[in-house]
Amino acid sequence: MSTISEFERMLRGAALRVTAPRLAVLNVVHDHPHSDTDSILSLVRETLGTVSHQAVYDVLRALTAAGLLRRIQPMGSVARYETRVGDNHHHLVCRSCGAIVDIDCAVGEAPCLTASDDNGFVLDEAEVIYWGLCPDCSTSHTSRSHP
Repeated sequence: MSTISEFERMLRGAALRVTAPRLAVLNVVHDHPHSDTDSILSLVRETLGTVSHQAVYDVLRALTAAGLLRRIQPMGSVARYETRVGDNHHHLVCRSCGAIVDIDCAVGEAPCLTASDDNGFVLDEAEVIYWGLCPDCSTSHTSRSHP
């Protein structure tokens, strides 16, 4: 489990100043992976009190650019953030409730998939999103279908 001192080391290692908003955002995203900006803002405000939308957007942008956060945006969804970076994992998304779950690469190391024609690109990542119903929604859907 990451601590504030670990977050401080991560920020310094990425040549970023250690600030209360950056620490708060890292802590929130670590504790609530796949959160959207509004959820992150709300949780950061619980810790810091007053903080602007723009400040949180700026922190998310800086942390993502530094590679400390990963930004994902499944089709039809707002951007989500997570602290699991650098391992090219994929995601499962529930079509009903929107729950997002991490899943390891399908095969081997990054990019873990081979394109049929790379068109001269040097591939380093593959992004896969699996869609379906989570266990809770699947059970709920089944019980509604069978009165």
